[in-house]
Amino acid sequence: MSRYTGPRCKLCRAAGLKLYLKGTRCTSPKCAIERRNYRPGQAGQNRIKPSEYAIRLKEKQKARWSYGMTEKQFRRTFADAGRAQGNTGATFMQLLERRLDNVVYRLGFALSRQQARQWVSHGHFAVNGQRVTIPSYRVKPGDAMTAMPSSRKFVLDNLEGITNPPSPKWLLSDRANLQGTVVSLPEREDVDTPVQELLIVEFYSR
Repeated sequence: MSRYTGPRCKLCRAAGLKLYLKGTRCTSPKCAIERRNYRPGQAGQNRIKPSEYAIRLKEKQKARWSYGMTEKQFRRTFADAGRAQGNTGATFMQLLERRLDNVVYRLGFALSRQQARQWVSHGHFAVNGQRVTIPSYRVKPGDAMTAMPSSRKFVLDNLEGITNPPSPKWLLSDRANLQGTVVSLPEREDVDTPVQELLIVEFYSR
């Protein structure tokens, strides 16, 4: 399945909450959830009792849409979490958070994960001094992220006048110089994506 390229606001309405897919628009009165807080489509306002499968599918889709991943990428990441030791759900969320495009977003260097993914793909960021163009690249403690010298002005111009939320404790951000460091692995409480990973585990374990 290819990556979704339609209206992002429809995904938030389908999920029933803000997934912050469009940067500053999500915090403005123009946000679709603020204007039409019901499912998209002709029958969007009808009350439907979801099945157990639908509840788990929706939770999986919320996480996949939030991180902007294809189904194949998402399932592969879940398989990696299943092979690791420890709690599968917590490990899965940790692997999602460690994606380079997510880290760039969480450091405050991009307005949304979609924008961060595009900028990483275009080679605007480096990890430990080496340009990385793979959004799914997994960072590890001690890794340092910086904007490429030729991209600094471009990135800063796009962020001008925008106040991003503070970075989580597992990341150290110097937004003025577009430098960031991975201090430690993320804990479950550091994940701001509003999903219940247990339901995702149950969905893939059915």
